[in-house]
Amino acid sequence: MGEAKNIISGNGDRFLAAIEHFKAEASKFRTGRAHPSLVEDIQVDYYGSRTPLRQIASVTVPEPRTLVISPWDQSSLHAIAEAIRSSDLGLNPADDGRLIRLSLPPLTEDRRKELVKALNARAEDARVSVRGIREEIWKEILALEKEGLIGEDEKFSGKEDLQKETDRWGAELEAVRKRKEEDILTV
Repeated sequence: MGEAKNIISGNGDRFLAAIEHFKAEASKFRTGRAHPSLVEDIQVDYYGSRTPLRQIASVTVPEPRTLVISPWDQSSLHAIAEAIRSSDLGLNPADDGRLIRLSLPPLTEDRRKELVKALNARAEDARVSVRGIREEIWKEILALEKEGLIGEDEKFSGKEDLQKETDRWGAELEAVRKRKEEDILTV
């Protein structure tokens, strides 16, 4: 295996990290079904510090359109409700003194289209990230040639291999985006 291939295979985890980050972002988009990831990353003002909700409460899904948030410290109930109200989710928490219930209303067609648009923007950010990784690897390959560690033939075969790898990760990203878009648009 040549030096160029070593560089490409050695950076596979960077491509994977970009895809995994997009998957995490995509999972936060509401599809009409309740899922804990919808609220787990909301930052709550907990004793003066910003804390992700998942660190101070458990989130369960008793019904397809309902989330129940059970704080471990009952004194944080009000702060959690406030954080949810001020988030961009557009949800109104119902607080019974022990738990918070979130009922997800059915998504309107316009809201679904907005979500798809936002999803596509995040997908484009991920594509830019993948292309940036490709450019960094290409610069490493060019540096190897400049140092005389690889020849011109290996540089060009490395460029082809790099493009194949980039295309493979791009196809993976597109598959994730398409699945999530179908989820969002399914009524």
